[in-house]
Parts: sequence; C-alpha cells; structure tokens
Amino acid sequence: MTARGAAPEVAGDVHRRWRFYTTSAGRKPVLEFLRGLLSAHPGDAAQIAEEMEHVRHQGLRAARKLTGDLYEVRVDGNRVIYRVLFSVEGEKGRILLAIEAFSKRTQKTPSQTIALAERRLADWRGRGKSKQPKHQS
Repeated sequence: MTARGAAPEVAGDVHRRWRFYTTSAGRKPVLEFLRGLLSAHPGDAAQIAEEMEHVRHQGLRAARKLTGDLYEVRVDGNRVIYRVLFSVEGEKGRILLAIEAFSKRTQKTPSQTIALAERRLADWRGRGKSKQPKHQS
C-alpha cells in the first residue's frame, strides 16, 4: 500500500527503506533507543531489526495500523513488549519513517506515546522532510 492507502501493494514490488525521525536539534530518538537496547538486550534488538526488515519487504500488511498515518512494528521480547511507531512517507510511499520506539508491559499503546508520535510526524512534515503523496484516497 502506498502512503494514505492509495493502492494495494504486491510484496517485493516496492523498494522501501527505513529512515529515522530527526529532531530539529539533530537527535534521532528511535536510533538512540535501538542502540541502547543493543548494548543492554542484544537479542531483543535483533528481533526488532528483523521485524522492521520484514515490514520493509512485506509492507503495511506486516504492521498494525494505530491511528491516521501511524503504524507499529510489534515485537514481544523477553518479559517486555517493544513497539516502533512509524509512518509511510514520500511521494511514492517508499519511506518508512521510524518516529518513536519504546518498551511496555501492557498490550495497549499509551495515548501520550501516540500523541508524541503524531507531534513528531507533524514536525517532520512541517520541516519539509517528506513530500506529501500525490495519490490520496
């Protein structure tokens, strides 16, 4: 599926790539989270990387839609649940923008985390880091 649900996708026909949201100060919160996890829990970090790669190849069918333009990569680690929230960006919907990553102990994604991801996405788009898709449904 391209950005905003424009057209169905066929596995393997789109060359997607992950990008990490960057704050106006130059920080990459998702990348920082993943690097910290790599040193503390390398197995969990590897699982997250594997699932992100799966979403890159399979598209949105391998992710869960949260709200509006937000999706999540879900990984059940060792006694903890990990999530990477992302949006499909770019004119052709080929950018998977990782916006927020976190660990949690319950199934429900906290509303404040979704709100943070939505603010970051608005910030990203406002700074012109992505082009809005031409084909909208």
